[in-house]
Amino acid sequence: SQCSAIAGLLVTVRGCACVSVWLPPRGYPYSIGPRSPRWYSHVLNTSDHGYAMGLNKQYYKVGQNAKNRLFGIAPSNARQDRPIQMLVSDQAKISHSRLAVICVGLFTLAVGIILSSVPWLDYLVLKNLRLWNGTLSYHYWQKPGVLRLTKVFIFNVTNPEGFLNQGEKPRLEEIGPFVYREDMEKINIRFHDNGTVSFQHHKILEFVPELSVDKNLKIVVPNIPLLTLTSGSNELSRLLQTSLSVVLRFMGGMTPFKTISADELVFGYDDPLTSLANRFYPRGKRPPRKMGLFLGRNGTLDDVATINTGHRGMEYFGIMDKLNGIDHLPYWNDAPCNNINASEGSLFPPRAVTGSDVVNVYDKDLCRVWPLRHRYEMSEGGITVGYYTPDDNIFRNGDEYPDNKCYCPGSEECPVDGLQNISPCQFDAPVYLSLPHFYKADPSLSEPFEGLNPSQEKHETFFKIQPKLGVTLEARVRVQLNLKVEHAEIHPVRNFPDIVFPIMWLEEGVAELTPGIHTWVFMSTTFADHVAPVIQYGLIVIGSLTLIVVFVRAYKNLVFTAENIELGKQKLRRGSSFIVNGQHRLLIIRDSYQVLHNLREPT
Repeated sequence: SQCSAIAGLLVTVRGCACVSVWLPPRGYPYSIGPRSPRWYSHVLNTSDHGYAMGLNKQYYKVGQNAKNRLFGIAPSNARQDRPIQMLVSDQAKISHSRLAVICVGLFTLAVGIILSSVPWLDYLVLKNLRLWNGTLSYHYWQKPGVLRLTKVFIFNVTNPEGFLNQGEKPRLEEIGPFVYREDMEKINIRFHDNGTVSFQHHKILEFVPELSVDKNLKIVVPNIPLLTLTSGSNELSRLLQTSLSVVLRFMGGMTPFKTISADELVFGYDDPLTSLANRFYPRGKRPPRKMGLFLGRNGTLDDVATINTGHRGMEYFGIMDKLNGIDHLPYWNDAPCNNINASEGSLFPPRAVTGSDVVNVYDKDLCRVWPLRHRYEMSEGGITVGYYTPDDNIFRNGDEYPDNKCYCPGSEECPVDGLQNISPCQFDAPVYLSLPHFYKADPSLSEPFEGLNPSQEKHETFFKIQPKLGVTLEARVRVQLNLKVEHAEIHPVRNFPDIVFPIMWLEEGVAELTPGIHTWVFMSTTFADHVAPVIQYGLIVIGSLTLIVVFVRAYKNLVFTAENIELGKQKLRRGSSFIVNGQHRLLIIRDSYQVLHNLREPT
């Protein structure tokens, strides 16, 4: 057959077969096969007979394979040979899995870059901070999981007779603390479509004996109802003053100082003058039947407050919108004194949002809005908080600080520094507010007394507010109630001079958070601030490493393939020069057979 005259060479490199055959010149007898004498005579021209026999077997196998390839017959127990371009391995080609890995790497890198360039975590925290039913902030606000304590310190007058009859300075002895735990919750809650919520406060004060002085301890304090009545009598005619003096003599038991227990002073005692006032005063100014400094603080408060929930913007978060349906305080006639733009104390606009160094707080007992100024930042239980104290001008004289002028109603002369009139909130009783022991007040206020020792550590008001959440972690509101007494020519109080007399001072606020609330605040601030960069830059690193690994492996595969191709070429050249004389050339054409020329016809 024709194939019996074909001699060739099969060179296989890494599974790729390239076949080069030698075809006899035209006219060469086709009867000559690999085993013919003429073929062997050519082969046996070599000096080594054994080597020639090996070549004979090899040529026979090569010829047989060439025949099979020519007729398309697959040899038994032989692997399929592939052309030279298949040296490029499958790993060097971008497969679907590699494309998927590249896409994942690019996506991870893009997400990391986006997260690192926007405050995404702050957005999530503030979004969930807004007040609506069911959120953690709602539960914290509706029934705060905090320990709220109210501490009362009463000034006991140890020399009432010496003060009234001998001209001595009143000697004041601070008695206390009388500690009350305040359980507070917000009731009658109603959400509105304009992003506000209305509610009422419900408070219960419970005495804590283990932290307190005996509440039944007897103390001597000014007779507040009597001195309130006589101080206002100076506007009466002489005849009416005389009549009032006679009535007070007839009633009996009316003295400038009264000996009562601390519990009676705080939660009320029967007084004939208070009972009369309750009966005859107009409804809007009518005092309770009993005389007690905390009578209006127990139970459900009358005021209905409306605050912003944060849905209109976190810069208004927790800020009062209305009080009893009006958008200003009814106690003062002019701005800024009647301004209601303040928090009710539990939630403040986050400083991280507003960037403001001042927050405002309102409490009915204060009878006004208190501006609190940011002083510095500190750490409280692993949580960053801002330390706030009242503005330095909070009790500044209205003549020197015009913003306080509106706290001087009518033609009343503004009080000295450190004092403020709150009588509109106290049934028109001449009650004045100051810091404890006249801290930061004009020296003329403390000079008439003995026993006052102002201290910043003990008597300063402060708030510790988390700047990202606007949540109060700790607070101490410390104020002193004073009775402004005006001399009156009425028998029981004739010897009582003009004086601002301290009655008591109190400290109220948040002592500590419950573990659950503390954990919520910690996770939303400190923990989140540390985790966010890890997530952001972790995604960037993971995405970058993924892409680097993929491209490095692809590059190595390309280099490996190029080296294999070159190695295959070298092997082909060596095989060609071994079987054919050095003058012959083995040419490789993709997926084809190349005739080897210049082969001499064997003789």
